[in-house]
Amino acid sequence: MKSKLLNILKGRFLVDDDAVKNWRFIGFSVLLLLVMIASSHHAEKKVFAIGDLDKKVKELRSEYVDLRSQLMKLKMESKVAIKMNKRGLKSSDVPPKKIRIITK
Repeated sequence: MKSKLLNILKGRFLVDDDAVKNWRFIGFSVLLLLVMIASSHHAEKKVFAIGDLDKKVKELRSEYVDLRSQLMKLKMESKVAIKMNKRGLKSSDVPPKKIRIITK
């Protein structure tokens, strides 16, 4: 047990006669490690992009709500009447009459 552990620590498994198998495995492990690191970086980049887009959506939603409330205030009848009085138009005191067309 001690000799196997010492052989591993000294690196003899890399220079023995069967070292080709070990080098292939080490190369394969390094390749998998690189793929895993690249994949995690790619996923992390997407998470940051999603976070940025989420912030933008929240900002745009709050801007939409603000503009919608401003529009509702501008569309109120009292506000429209005040603006039309400034232009010289006023609301009628006489209610509208219904026109009936009778066909024979």
